[in-house]
Amino acid sequence: MSEFETGLPSVRLIQSYIKDKQQIELKLLTGDLLVGRIFWQDHGFLCLLDTSEQQILISRSAIAYLKLNS
Repeated sequence: MSEFETGLPSVRLIQSYIKDKQQIELKLLTGDLLVGRIFWQDHGFLCLLDTSEQQILISRSAIAYLKLNS
């Protein structure tokens, strides 16, 4: 497993979403659409807090896209 690179633009952008508690929309490769805010991230996973504050652990490899929820 390679080291988590905090200097990458995508990692920095997600960190800003975490810091600012931004609501995001996350689409999985399965077609499922999740809405919430990212609680934390690491090399392999994101932890999403859904609208009821449930923690959902999501593999980065399962994500089709992630965007701010307008």
